[in-house]
Amino acid sequence: MIQMQRITKNYRLGELDVPVLKGIDLSIAPGEYVAIMGMSGSGKSTLMNIIGCLDRATSGNYTLNGVDLTTLDDDQLAYIRNQQIGFVFQQFNLLTRSTALENVMLPMVYGGLPLAQRRDRATEVLFKVGLGDRLLNRPSQLSGGQQQRVAIARALVNDPALILADEPTGALDQKTSQEVMGLLAELSQQGITIAIVTHEPDIAHQAQRIIYVQDGLVLNRSHNLVS
Repeated sequence: MIQMQRITKNYRLGELDVPVLKGIDLSIAPGEYVAIMGMSGSGKSTLMNIIGCLDRATSGNYTLNGVDLTTLDDDQLAYIRNQQIGFVFQQFNLLTRSTALENVMLPMVYGGLPLAQRRDRATEVLFKVGLGDRLLNRPSQLSGGQQQRVAIARALVNDPALILADEPTGALDQKTSQEVMGLLAELSQQGITIAIVTHEPDIAHQAQRIIYVQDGLVLNRSHNLVS
């Protein structure tokens, strides 16, 4: 699913090039469920942005689901991002004036699907995440856990090859966090590739493998948790 070779990322600071990623080699298999961990400033968020086509590497090769992303222009990357990757964020990033159904329909607008098909697909996915009775509720009428379920439904609606979750339980209490992690585990069992970024060991240990990032490099001590 993901194959990275010698990925580097530098940021310009005045006249200086500041290296953040220093030669990342990383493979994630189709259907694998991984957690990416690292201290603040380790480069894990930069790595996730590159995996999610939100940023470009300075150098190196990145192949996603058989497509070499290195040579694609910005429009092509945006299409890959919309069609191949679903995003789940710590703060949900829902449109406050839109219903759960409208929020989940949004990614399909860019694919040109007719309104009726968008509505049917969004309804189907909201039922899948347990919110079939909340279709017309706005975010302010939903709990934090329900809002994150809407965000997960939105990530799923285009049937992506990969779901990226950035601190998906960071804004939730412990009970709700476990409910959301249980939903991600169910999706993993259905064969969806999932990568989460987290600083919480108990959350990371629910994945099949933990990838440790330190000082811009992936450490060799990644742990396989499920045989």
